[in-house]
Amino acid sequence: MYSSSSSSSTNPQYLHDVFINFRGEDTRRTFVSHLYAVLSNSGINTFLDNEKLEKGEEIGHELLQAITVSHISIIVFSKSYAESSWCLNELDKIMECRRTQGQVVLPVFYDVDPSVVRHQKGEFGKALEVSAKSRSDRELVNKIVEAILPKLDNSTLPITEFPVGLESHVKQVVGLIEKQAGNFCIVGIWGMGGSGKTTVAKAVYNEIHRRFDCTSFIENIREVCEQDTRGHMHLQQQLLSDVLKTKEKIHSIALGTTRIQKVVSGKKALVVLDDVTDFQQIKVLCGNNKCFGSGSVLIVTTRDVHILKLLKVVSVYKMEEMHKNESLELFSWHAFRKASPKGGFSELSRSVAAYCGGLPLALEVLGSYLFDRTKQEWTSVLSKLERIPNDQVHEKLRISYDGL
Repeated sequence: MYSSSSSSSTNPQYLHDVFINFRGEDTRRTFVSHLYAVLSNSGINTFLDNEKLEKGEEIGHELLQAITVSHISIIVFSKSYAESSWCLNELDKIMECRRTQGQVVLPVFYDVDPSVVRHQKGEFGKALEVSAKSRSDRELVNKIVEAILPKLDNSTLPITEFPVGLESHVKQVVGLIEKQAGNFCIVGIWGMGGSGKTTVAKAVYNEIHRRFDCTSFIENIREVCEQDTRGHMHLQQQLLSDVLKTKEKIHSIALGTTRIQKVVSGKKALVVLDDVTDFQQIKVLCGNNKCFGSGSVLIVTTRDVHILKLLKVVSVYKMEEMHKNESLELFSWHAFRKASPKGGFSELSRSVAAYCGGLPLALEVLGSYLFDRTKQEWTSVLSKLERIPNDQVHEKLRISYDGL
C-alpha cells in the first residue's frame, strides 16, 4: 500500500525517517517523484503512499499511523493542497505529532507563497522552511536533503523488524524511570531467555537516550565474558569508547573500573548492561554507583532476579509471556509476512504459536523457518513440537536450527 525506501533499521518510535505529505495531482509525478528518488538514494527511509489506492477508512488509518512512526514529516504545500481533505487530515496529525512527540516538520512551499498558508507563522514559526521561489526542482530537493540529514539521529539501535506488543513494554519501563526523575535510577528487566528483554531495553534506550550527557549500551555481556578471558576489559573499553567517543585501551580490570568512575563522575549518564549473569560484571563496569550524576539511569537485563536483589534494585520489570493474540500476530509476521495467517493455515498457525509458550524468540525462529513451506512440512514440525515438554524451549528452537 505504500513505497518505503530501504535504509538502516530505525527504532520502534520511528519506523520511517521521513513521511511526505502532498497533493498528488499537483506534485506526485514531478517534484515529489524526484524528491522521493533522491531521499531513497541518500539512504533515507521514506514513506510515500501509493497513488493506485483509494483512501478508504482502513488505508486512511494506516497513513495516519505512518505519520506517528516517522521521525520527520515533509509537508509539500501546493496550489490545490487545501482542497484535499486527506491532505488536511494528515496535516492535523503531523502537527499533533510535532506537539506531543517532537516530530521534526519541514514545510515546503512549492509554487505557492508561504503567506497564504493559514497559521504559518504560529504553527511553523520554529519549524524548518524551504521555499521553491527562484529555485529549480533539483536545487530545492538538494536543499531539503541537506536540511534533513543533520536531523536524523544515527545513534539509535536497530531492533526487531516486527515490534508486536513492544510499545506497551517500553511505556511501562519508561514510566518506572520517570518516577525517579532527577535521581540516580536503576531499573531491572528480568525474564527468561528469549522473552524479549534485550529488545525492550534497546527500544527504551532509543526513546530516552537524547536526554543524557553520555550513553552506552553494552550488549551480550554473558557471551563476551564466557568466550574471552579478557571479556571484562573488552566491555570496559566499549563503555569508555561510547562515553568518550574515542578508542580506549584498558590494561587491567581495576584500572578500567577506576577510569569509568572518573569519566562518568557527575555526568547525567544512561548505561544499559544487557544479559548480566554475575553481580561482578556490574561492579566491573560501574564500580561505585555513587559516581553517576543526578538524573543518571542504569538499566540491567538479566535472567537471574537474584542479581537485581544484590544490586538493591527497587524498580524491576518482569517480562511476561506474550498473550495469544500477540503471539499469533508476531508468528504470522515471520511466517507469512503479514499480521494474520494466510488462508488454510489458521489452525496450524495457532497450534504452532501455542507451543512457543509466548516467547518472542521462539515465535520468530519457528515462524521464519516455516515461511513459504508446505502444509506437510508444517504438520511435521507440529508433530515434533508435540513431543517436546512445554518448558524445553531450546529443544523447540532446535527443530528449526537443525533444519529437521
